[in-house]
Amino acid sequence: MQADVVIVGAGHGGAQCAIALRQNGFTGSIAMIGREPEPPYERPPLSKEYFAREKTFDRLYIRPPQFWDEKDIALHLGVEVTAVDPTAKQLTLSTGETCGYGHLVWATGGDPRRLSCAGAELAGVHAVRTRADCDQLMGEIDGGVKNIVVIGGGYIGLEAAAVLTKLGCQVTLLEALPRVLARVAGPELSAFYEAEHRAHGVDLRTGVAVDSLVGEGRVNGVKLADGSVIPADAVIVGIGIIPAVGPLIAAGAAGGNGLDVDEFCRTSLPDVFAIGDCAAFACDYAGGAVMRVESVQNANDQATAVAKAITGDVQPYRAFPWFWSNQYDLRLQTAGLSLGYDQTVLRGNPADRAFSVVYLKGGKMIALDCVNMVKDYVQGRKLVEAGASPDLERLADPGVPLKELL
Repeated sequence: MQADVVIVGAGHGGAQCAIALRQNGFTGSIAMIGREPEPPYERPPLSKEYFAREKTFDRLYIRPPQFWDEKDIALHLGVEVTAVDPTAKQLTLSTGETCGYGHLVWATGGDPRRLSCAGAELAGVHAVRTRADCDQLMGEIDGGVKNIVVIGGGYIGLEAAAVLTKLGCQVTLLEALPRVLARVAGPELSAFYEAEHRAHGVDLRTGVAVDSLVGEGRVNGVKLADGSVIPADAVIVGIGIIPAVGPLIAAGAAGGNGLDVDEFCRTSLPDVFAIGDCAAFACDYAGGAVMRVESVQNANDQATAVAKAITGDVQPYRAFPWFWSNQYDLRLQTAGLSLGYDQTVLRGNPADRAFSVVYLKGGKMIALDCVNMVKDYVQGRKLVEAGASPDLERLADPGVPLKELL
């Protein structure tokens, strides 16, 4: 097997790269290799609308299945890359076949980080990363599983907890840090979401450490460091991902926390790019810090940048980061990265369930979180992009439109 461009990974980044290549006039052969059996589909709805049974799977396809044939993009699904030979420009596949490439785009994302404690391999312990993960858990709930412990107070854990309560489950959420969302948001937002989940019946506990999972063959409880045991019919682990980059690192690509890429998404290997959750780059919106940005926006925009580079329009990646999360009837929209902030300004009253938190560093706006405040998000992201230093008194007044502060 041989293709001019081989894309490894059939998620958002991989799909967008293939689409953008054709949109930019690329007429060479394109092959996409994905380890799941399904054509490319949207990931965020897995822990939201799909899990809640509000969307059927066929509504999650990034493009209709026939699209890939129509665009002459060869899909090789249910297949993994096990080795890369950058000198011969050849991949070894889990089927035993080999695949040659002209350009290689690595868009594999990551694997759910697993617990390292005893009992982590018991049946009934789940991640929420793929369709198969969700289908298995949904099947167990349909079969009578009701008492569920969620480990991890990041967005995946919180979104799963919100859906599970909607489905009538008894949910306990455990977070090792002193507050939920501690790595990505300020105390104001953490306190708000903790109160919301508790108001919806979630037994949310922060600052707790898991000792082990207990059960014979199947999990039936979570033992905490203090010796207490929380009964559990099932456990969801949402404690982050490990970048799926093993074959490229083994082939000599530079990287530690993912694959190191330059401003053009190029790895240290010739004609090999990396995009999305597995790519670590110097981010302009984080003061040049090298980091991975786990978002659909980042995956899609890096994919487009790589497609343009392959077709001759080489430009550095400078896209503005943004994120979102749906929990209950709350729509959170985030613009920018709050890393290293030294001040926050609250716009509105969290008790009204519509407010914004603005993050500043040295007086400049670097990010904002908007809960049910679409206007603040739309107008505020322009302030963040501009690195504005607004008057703090006016910034704190929700009656002052943010566009007036630009």
